[in-house]
Amino acid sequence: MDADLREAAERWLAEDPDPVTRDELRALLDAGDEAAVADRFAGRLEFGTAGLRGPLRAGPNGMNRAVVRRTAAGLAAWLRRTGATGPVVVGYDARHGSAEFAADSAAVLAGAGLDARLLPGPLPTPVLAHAVRLFDASAGVMVTASHNPPQDNGYKVYTAGGAQIVPPVDAEIEAAVAAVGPLSTVPMSYAYAVLGDEVLESYVDSVATVARTQHRRIRTVHTALHGVGAKVLQQAFARAGFEPPVPVTEQAEPDPDFPTVPFPNPEEPGALDLALALAERTGADLLLASDPDADRCAVAVPDDTGWRTLSGDELGVLLADHLIRTGRTGTYATTIVSSSLLSKLCAARGVPFGETLTGFKWIVRAADDLTYGYEEALGYCVLPDVVRDKDGISAALLVADLAAALKAEGRTLLHRLDELAEEFGRHTTAQISVRVDDLSEIADTMAALRADPPRTLLGRPATAEDLLPDADVLRWRAEGVRVVVRPSGTEPKLKAYLEVVGDPAGVDALRAELTPRLGP
Repeated sequence: MDADLREAAERWLAEDPDPVTRDELRALLDAGDEAAVADRFAGRLEFGTAGLRGPLRAGPNGMNRAVVRRTAAGLAAWLRRTGATGPVVVGYDARHGSAEFAADSAAVLAGAGLDARLLPGPLPTPVLAHAVRLFDASAGVMVTASHNPPQDNGYKVYTAGGAQIVPPVDAEIEAAVAAVGPLSTVPMSYAYAVLGDEVLESYVDSVATVARTQHRRIRTVHTALHGVGAKVLQQAFARAGFEPPVPVTEQAEPDPDFPTVPFPNPEEPGALDLALALAERTGADLLLASDPDADRCAVAVPDDTGWRTLSGDELGVLLADHLIRTGRTGTYATTIVSSSLLSKLCAARGVPFGETLTGFKWIVRAADDLTYGYEEALGYCVLPDVVRDKDGISAALLVADLAAALKAEGRTLLHRLDELAEEFGRHTTAQISVRVDDLSEIADTMAALRADPPRTLLGRPATAEDLLPDADVLRWRAEGVRVVVRPSGTEPKLKAYLEVVGDPAGVDALRAELTPRLGP
């Protein structure tokens, strides 16, 4: 094994506080597995606008207690340098390592002289985001990898006001993390506060107010996909006066191995199979699904052929339409990769509209009077004053409210979608997602697309727009057609977002036309 690599690994072992990752790295060194060791030391897991996210393993290029302690120390240094005075709230989900990472973070923050407050157990990300606003905190930390595979974990940071960080804050924190010295010099204190039930009670009370009508008769089924959303969602539904959803018992309790699904993401094929079967057996009106940290919400409804899962764009516009029709004022916002239908709806109804780059860190900054925001990836912010981020639990309540009101009229969500299509044209959206092993393949593909953009889309003359330097995004348009291409911000994927107005079959033709150009 390369001598410099071995020396770096031995230095890491000397300060790693976790016996599990020490044993892992020592075994690799003893076995002479140079490739595995080199991968763990190929670089440092860098802090960006999505915080940290990566595989659970030893070394600087993984999620582990040493990396988390350094990150917390860098965050503490940045908070002290910027003069932050409020508390810092730390939350966590039920993934492998989450509780330890959260406790270590609280101890490092307290050791830096900050008022660190740890949530009392595994809870949804929206509860942490609410806590930042509730306590007027200077920052919040959420340990979660959301819907990533079970071998991953992550570290998300919120700033004062409860929104996720944006540039240049991410770069400033990253620089502070890089400047942290040996872990032995990082003070830790276990005098941080462990909060009680007050945050969860405040959150449940607040989100229960989202229901806009008096209708509550609706039969629902819910899956938490082995995450932390089941109990909180049940409480919120009961507090709002709804019959709590029937849970998918096999997936209701937190399990970091996610044993019943290939990927714990409600968008993935097969993820909703158990929930769909339960909904069919119970004669439900509505199926609701949370991702593991419960900040996203998926919905399915019965149709003439069985059950239909709504896209994020379909549900996003339905919720906006419901809020507008029930009198919610303010700006409605979405992202450049989401459907253009929301902008047309807002224009027709005379309400302000905002469009941002991808991600809720941008959506919640779309306007000072933001009242609603959504992104096509099943994220919805329906109560910005309560949670300044996407929130799958309040969104599920609002969906139930809309579905119950429509049911009282003898209609369904699908009927309302048809009415919107009659008014604005049918907007069909889809996505092409190309996963890669080598991130350079994504950069190469983006460069090739910039050098030779499509001249036509579905046989119609197309125009190209490059959003560099603000964002690594390409946007192409033709009459009734729009395509947006960008690298994923959280996974090794290249994504293309397709929209066709008119015949829904046009999306399949557009996918077939573009897929060969997006492959590695």
